[in-house]
Amino acid sequence: MSNRPGSETRHPGQSRGEGSAFLGIYLNDHLAGATAGTDRARHLVRSCEGSPLAATLGPIAAEIAEDRASLIRIMRRLGIPVRHYKVYAGRAAERMGRLKSNGRLVRRSPLSTLWELEALWLGVAGKAAGWEALRLVADTDERLDPRLLDELLERARRQQSTLERLRREQAGAAFQGA
Repeated sequence: MSNRPGSETRHPGQSRGEGSAFLGIYLNDHLAGATAGTDRARHLVRSCEGSPLAATLGPIAAEIAEDRASLIRIMRRLGIPVRHYKVYAGRAAERMGRLKSNGRLVRRSPLSTLWELEALWLGVAGKAAGWEALRLVADTDERLDPRLLDELLERARRQQSTLERLRREQAGAAFQGA
């Protein structure tokens, strides 16, 4: 039993095990998104190799991969099994997203980069929401480290800020003279 305030709080009509089941579903869905985001970030860095954009995105892509690994460690600590079919679905969704029309048949366009930056920004926003939700759980579950979650949340916010700046720059380049 936890000494933290509110540790016995449940939604009316919710059984004790149901909250754990919901958390498992939620975290596995975030893991699917983290898998897609990791793959998307790596793809974008490779696609822009040698450019200032790739130099800025490289460290963010590495952090996104580290954040995914942190999520897996947190799930393990909570005793939540990884649902591999969701991981595979996240990977497949990311690859399908590469088929998006960009106005050119055989090569990348500035629109490709803009779309991928927006997708990354959305993914990082979702990741931040996930860290915030876990931070709330950490108030009543001693298996979670509140300081780690605060650090992960702060890093996600920094990533969002950088991605937003890059997205704006890319939008300007993509639509120049429109």
